Amino acid sequence: MLKERGYVYVDHLATTPVAEEVLEAMQPYYREQFGNPTSLHQFGVNAKKAINKAREQIAQLLNIKKPEEIVYTSGAIEANNLAIKGYAKAPGITRRGKHIVISAIEHHSVIHSAKTLEKEGFEITYLKPDKYGLFSPEQVKEAVREDTILVSIGLANREIGTVQDLKELVRAAKEKNPRIVFHSDIAPAVGHMPVDIEDLGVDMASFTGHYFYAPKGVGGLYVKKGVRLKPLIEGGIQEGGRRAGTEPVPEIVGMGVAAELAIKEMDDRVNRLKALRDKLQKGLEEKIEYKFFTGHPEKRLPNHLSLIVMYIEGEAMLLMLNYKKIYAASGSACVSYALKQSHVLEAIGVEKETSNGSIVFSLGRENTEEDIDYIIEEYPKVINRLREISPFGPENWEQFTKKASKFKNVG
Repeated sequence: MLKERGYVYVDHLATTPVAEEVLEAMQPYYREQFGNPTSLHQFGVNAKKAINKAREQIAQLLNIKKPEEIVYTSGAIEANNLAIKGYAKAPGITRRGKHIVISAIEHHSVIHSAKTLEKEGFEITYLKPDKYGLFSPEQVKEAVREDTILVSIGLANREIGTVQDLKELVRAAKEKNPRIVFHSDIAPAVGHMPVDIEDLGVDMASFTGHYFYAPKGVGGLYVKKGVRLKPLIEGGIQEGGRRAGTEPVPEIVGMGVAAELAIKEMDDRVNRLKALRDKLQKGLEEKIEYKFFTGHPEKRLPNHLSLIVMYIEGEAMLLMLNYKKIYAASGSACVSYALKQSHVLEAIGVEKETSNGSIVFSLGRENTEEDIDYIIEEYPKVINRLREISPFGPENWEQFTKKASKFKNVG
């Protein structure tokens, strides 16, 4: 409750608080069961059993039939690097080609990995989405060639909330070239909506624990049997030789319990948070002028709402919200400090001078109607105050509104 906490946290796609059940499960593995999973004595055996149990729990959440196909990493950023660079540089892969297809709205860990490969002689095709952030099967099929080795398109976008019809995109890509490997960054979706790896048909998928109430510093990469990977971190036999380093047993145990918790609470996280999200959108529609919502209006994460508020600066907006104990985001947590236009908003056609007013509300399991009421009451006051002191006066408004008119919900 807002009164008990004293703040409203709506930045759950930056990170989530560790759940009490998760923290409790982790505690024994710091002291009582502190063994190294590679040790042959009882402490090592117990640790190995614990991380394998967590693998099964995560596999159940994601409907992965073979838990051993999960490779533990430090998070989704490492998993994305391992998927893109590890596959492209695996033995024998470049004999089939050096062409890679990725979406232009991926996390920077995917885009930067692709750009690194581009410098090393790989050819990268960057797919541009429509104004909602969606890609079509036809678009993917057209981009895939005989020499394409890898396609990477995220399931859901952190900044605009759009959820792809990934199953159809995978089908289209493999119909054009059955030998390609399809990777997806599924991190923003895991724990917030049902994710079925078996149904999606992807060959690799990245996720991170701290997005679904597990600790920071642990995540994983699903790697379908038969997919080759060159490890980025060498020097150990852990994770089948694909990721060297002593596994962080407490964090892995925590991620496993968080996966179980997500299964148990999934209906509530989808239905209750969607209702709260819709209430927030309705309230902001009624109280704020000159704004438009970004991402697809229906095909989106159930806990996600993003919009552009025109004629004000996003950083100032966040600072004033912070003063009111409302903790939200402006774009991705990984790019908000860069103080430049989001590549995601640029890709969907938002003008640079308009995109500065972006804000993202991502709800979580602790949020209540009281939280939403508080945002609806206080956020418009912030907007009105900032517009009073904005260098962009009414003489600019018509010009900016015209530029944003391609988005149907400008008003």
